[in-house]
Amino acid sequence: MRKLNLIVVFNQDLSKVLFCIRAKEPYKGLYNFVGGKVEENESNDEAAYRELFEETGISRKDIELDHFMDLNYFKYENNLQVYYGILKHEITLVEEKNKLEWVVINENLLNNEKFAGNYNIPHIIRQIKVYLKNGIGIDKY
Repeated sequence: MRKLNLIVVFNQDLSKVLFCIRAKEPYKGLYNFVGGKVEENESNDEAAYRELFEETGISRKDIELDHFMDLNYFKYENNLQVYYGILKHEITLVEEKNKLEWVVINENLLNNEKFAGNYNIPHIIRQIKVYLKNGIGIDKY
């Protein structure tokens, strides 16, 4: 299976999530999480931090990533590794190929004409927020 990652970046108060606006297919023109391919001889964690830095300028000193879930698409032979992190402080974003934008977490994430992933985005965010609220006691749900 081909390994890919998605990185869900929350702002400090968990009210917004960082998205890129895809410049190419799949999902050209739609909002999506940042991420990319895991390269050969690279650990999953290394790949997540590398992709995040390449696409946004966010480094290990700015955020701690946690491998949260995998979505396996057997028919497409894709293993999609979902990471998340909460920024430790405000940062200045450095765009690579895709425009970056902070988006408020609300019901608009269900707009399949604006957001990529066939409704996976609100599902992923909701699962992470439930974990944060129940798992480590963050009440900003």
